[in-house]
Amino acid sequence: MNYHMLAFLLGFILDLLFGDPYFLPHPIRLIGKLVSAAEKRLRKCIVNLCNGSDRKRAELLGGIGLVMFVLFSTIVAATAALSAAYLLHPALGLAAEAILTYQILAVKCLKTESMKVCQCLKEGDLARARKAVSMIVGRDTAHLDAEGVAKAAVETVAENTSDGVVAPLLYTALGGPVLGLAYKAINTMDSVVGYRNDSYLYFGRAAARLDDCANYIPARFSAWLMIAASFLLGNEFSGRHAWDVYKRDRKNHASPNAAQTEAVCAGALGIRLAGDAVYFGKLVKKPHIGEALRKAEAEDIRRANRLMYMTAWLCELVCLLAML
Repeated sequence: MNYHMLAFLLGFILDLLFGDPYFLPHPIRLIGKLVSAAEKRLRKCIVNLCNGSDRKRAELLGGIGLVMFVLFSTIVAATAALSAAYLLHPALGLAAEAILTYQILAVKCLKTESMKVCQCLKEGDLARARKAVSMIVGRDTAHLDAEGVAKAAVETVAENTSDGVVAPLLYTALGGPVLGLAYKAINTMDSVVGYRNDSYLYFGRAAARLDDCANYIPARFSAWLMIAASFLLGNEFSGRHAWDVYKRDRKNHASPNAAQTEAVCAGALGIRLAGDAVYFGKLVKKPHIGEALRKAEAEDIRRANRLMYMTAWLCELVCLLAML
């Protein structure tokens, strides 16, 4: 086993053990701050340099500039840090690579945050459950009932099984932490500016399109791994139904990628996900995913996390075998 394989495995295990301690500096939070700072500067340039007729084109170009600047900065910083560590000593390079790999992943963090929602629902505290789920979803949560809160948490676990687990593992296995952090920069930019609203329709388009492209293959690979995991996890899950719903509903989303893993999770659990939701005070019509064989409940959040963990282990194994 070479240094890169060992670092890849150690990073994965560190994430499972420790997650994302809030008191430690995190490169993804630094990337988020970089995106916000660059956006402010670019928007000032747009206001100063263009008139009303040029606004749309200027925002499109500004968004492209944002993507190029953030990606370049991330790649240069990650390459410099790893190169310096390996030049000083191979063991230091191994440690740096393992720590960066660990910080790219979000398995434990995703479980921790979603299980806060589960615990609040089990305690019957709907207000706290709404607040907890608002920390991990983009929709308005103030008027969700208990089933709606549970569904929102399950959906974010299912979607982030691809965005926060499988895709980072695949890119890190392919190009080390440099490529893994480049992917996370794309994902972070989409989270910050990739909205289809008045403010970001044009400025965030480059980030949103790049995120769609970066996640196209990982989302589908994640779905296949989740189907396999559904067959392995026992009676609480239906692998056959996961496959059937995936084939039927995997395109039931405005995003080309989001419904891939949501469809598998809905089928595996026998619940219905998605449907209409409120974003920034506006109702957005969305098709349903899955069948309501029963109502979604708090325990489905735990089940979704079990599915996510098994999928993560399967992906880690596949990546390590590929790295051989």
